[in-house]
Amino acid sequence: MTPEFLTVSPEVAEARATGAPLVALESTIITHGMPWPRNLETARAVEAAVRAAGAVPATIAVMEGGLHVGLDDAALEVLAQATDVMKLSRADLAVAMAGGRTGATTVAATMIAAHLAGIGVFATGGIGGVHRGAAESFDISADLMELAQTPVTVVAAGAKAILDLPKTLEVLETQGVPVIAYGQDDLPAFWSRRSGLSAPLRMDSAAEIAQAAAMRARLGIPGGQLVANPIPAADEIPAERLAPIIARAQSEADAAGLTGKAVTPFLLQRIFELTDGQSLEANIALVLNNARLASAIACAARGQ
Repeated sequence: MTPEFLTVSPEVAEARATGAPLVALESTIITHGMPWPRNLETARAVEAAVRAAGAVPATIAVMEGGLHVGLDDAALEVLAQATDVMKLSRADLAVAMAGGRTGATTVAATMIAAHLAGIGVFATGGIGGVHRGAAESFDISADLMELAQTPVTVVAAGAKAILDLPKTLEVLETQGVPVIAYGQDDLPAFWSRRSGLSAPLRMDSAAEIAQAAAMRARLGIPGGQLVANPIPAADEIPAERLAPIIARAQSEADAAGLTGKAVTPFLLQRIFELTDGQSLEANIALVLNNARLASAIACAARGQ
């Protein structure tokens, strides 16, 4: 049964009733990741990519206290232009709902809602992870712990390149999260196809990934899977070009005394400025690419 606090769109409800494949989509990318009107254009394009690949999109957000799984076009537009939108993770999801607030879901909160709605596959841009300097700040995204406990397969272009990728991998390993590079041995690094780090696992088909998720469930192992899907070659920004740009942006964030949830939006904005907007175009390309792979996994999971 659907919990009374969960509002499922008619399209998602029909998909659940008929057993059609579903792909969850986050909403932080709409409210905090892109400027108007590119955010709405991208949200529409990602949903269209999921439908074109044979699945049903379920964009997730909190709207005036209600946890919505699936947004119609009018709701997408309202969210894309909304102000004072909370950025919701596991810690503040319930607070936003209890207070009647509007909030966009991060990876962690989207996974929670997707699991409540019976959706096993989720497409995003990049997950959060261990921030640089975490040895002093202890700044580690709740996304990593969510992957360890919530059974959803998350398709991302790796962890965001602004993070400490080796330490992020270590935390995921410690938490028992399968990190699966799709179609290559190197772990992708968001805007770049390669990080220089070997991925713990590699799979080359959506069917393999779906089978692994089904077997994990049968074994009773908690948590999900992280599928690291490299950005298309034509859209990537090489890691060697990005490294000094990220270092400069991080230095500016440190000088400004930014911490917690304020860090990532600042870094992404500065990288957008320092790449003359190329980082935004790459971000859009990788999200679309992830949506297509997630849809293929959801389709393959039918009957597992």
